[in-house]
Amino acid sequence: MTFEYRPPVRRAAALCLASAAALLALSACQDSGSSAPAAADGATTATGGAGDRADGAGSDTGNNAKPQRLLWMGDSISEAQVPAVGAAMEAAGAEFESMASTGGGGVVGEIAEPTWKTLPAYLESFRPDVVAYQITTYDWGTPDEQRAAYERLAEAVTGAGAELLLVSAPPFKVDDFYKPHASEIESAPESAKSVAGEHPDSVRFLDAAALWGTDHGAAEAQRGKDGIHSCQQGSAAFAQWFGKELHRLYDFAPAPAEEWATGSWTGDKVFSKLGCP
Repeated sequence: MTFEYRPPVRRAAALCLASAAALLALSACQDSGSSAPAAADGATTATGGAGDRADGAGSDTGNNAKPQRLLWMGDSISEAQVPAVGAAMEAAGAEFESMASTGGGGVVGEIAEPTWKTLPAYLESFRPDVVAYQITTYDWGTPDEQRAAYERLAEAVTGAGAELLLVSAPPFKVDDFYKPHASEIESAPESAKSVAGEHPDSVRFLDAAALWGTDHGAAEAQRGKDGIHSCQQGSAAFAQWFGKELHRLYDFAPAPAEEWATGSWTGDKVFSKLGCP
């Protein structure tokens, strides 16, 4: 596989009526408090994190806060989130690059070989200070194999001078293709969480169930027609939630949704491929 570095995402200035409607709907959800409820026991959605450290590390504010350069990883679910996350990050003054890949993008098992071949080039050329890996639908393996893969990823990322965020995937439809691997899909988040717990200063686990819930068929999961991927509004909701998590961990200052959620990213070809409006 030939690696080709792509420049960071840049937000276009054009707006469209369809995206404006999506923003209004997103804002309505915020105003009505219809997002997923916080855990009853008050637990945070991340394991570890600079915001919890007594020495105050990671307490920079404004443009000095991490991430200055965010590298995004994952599969096609992640790819559908890339346009919104990229627009939100750029609006906040951060550089963004994605190596998410349809039909792959994972780090577990033989299917992950392309990821391991291209990751070093991204780390060297883009020089991220934070790498976010969304657990893929292909992270198939035993819990031990999953933990070993996430440990390997953590070593590669921290060795390049960055911190690692392991992000759980949204709930998705486990169809006939995924059914043989249902138990592996279920164990992956716990495997990732355990690795984050072993490296509290450099690896964090973000539980996206705080946003999506755990039922792919529920309205809050915001899955598209296929029950797996998100359309524009769901991707925007994730980008906004992710920005808030970065603020909690690093004091990163996310841009208000009205500054990016109606951008031309809503017309990205990834959404037309998914049959989104």
